[in-house]
Amino acid sequence: MAVRAEDIAQVRAFNRFYTKVIGLLTDGMHDSPFNLAEARIIYELGSRGVTTAASELARDLGMDPGQLSRLVRRLDKYGLLSITPNHNDRRVNDLVLTPRGEAVYQGFDGASTGAIAKLLEPLGAFEQRDLLSSMRRIQAMLAEPDKDPLILRPHRVGEIGWLIHRQGLLYHLEQGWNGEFEMLITKLYGEFVAAPPTPPKALWIAEQAGEVAGSVYILPAAASEGEGTAQLRMLYVEPAFRGQGVGRRLVEEAVRFSREAGYQRVILWTQDCLVGARHIYQNAGFTLVREDRHQSFGVQLNGQYWAMTL
Repeated sequence: MAVRAEDIAQVRAFNRFYTKVIGLLTDGMHDSPFNLAEARIIYELGSRGVTTAASELARDLGMDPGQLSRLVRRLDKYGLLSITPNHNDRRVNDLVLTPRGEAVYQGFDGASTGAIAKLLEPLGAFEQRDLLSSMRRIQAMLAEPDKDPLILRPHRVGEIGWLIHRQGLLYHLEQGWNGEFEMLITKLYGEFVAAPPTPPKALWIAEQAGEVAGSVYILPAAASEGEGTAQLRMLYVEPAFRGQGVGRRLVEEAVRFSREAGYQRVILWTQDCLVGARHIYQNAGFTLVREDRHQSFGVQLNGQYWAMTL
């Protein structure tokens, strides 16, 4: 999609601000004679212990292998690391910090911990939570898919409002839906909260690396759908976590719960423009029952009713 000039300016402004905050403009990292690139190598070697794959280290640091090789040789001359042939494969070398290098690493680690504490201490608990959450979201959107496990858990206080906010905003930006949709999902989440505990209901939050990656819920369907029918509602996945099987996991868990709770059937309503969601439902075993064109949320839509017999 097109990128606005004002958005580019905002990113640049943040970069200038943050490089100043974390001290990247000083001559040496943490009052040392080592620049940022050298300090990163020292820190990575200290964190990893013995490192055999220099190419992997270069990739993780985003460095050209030739640049990494030059920096490693320089740190070797300083007596901070040792380069020795690997016992199992003489074609590669092991990189490990020397006692002097370990002392430098420990100094960097302590200085970094102190600097981060100094950054966070003036902030209240809520401000710290917001700051760290924003950092995690930046990492989730710009980095490779997170290796942290995906956790499905019940919702916590404040997350119902978050789900309404995020889905109202996402569907407005992605589908052009207006405030009618936000009002509808506010009503639907209210129905979930107000529903009695029996027949069974459940809402799952998909969480990865401390961030909400998506959600879905199950509650008894309207009496007109027949006894023993559950309804799957409000499946959504955050854009930063799409393509990683989050939606599939949520739907599988919802179906498993419905089956174990004694429901004989699960139904859902979606729109045919939500292609990703439709594929998830179809792959999970739902079948299309009927379609109805309608004017809702400020646009023309084709509603689809799907069902699964358990």
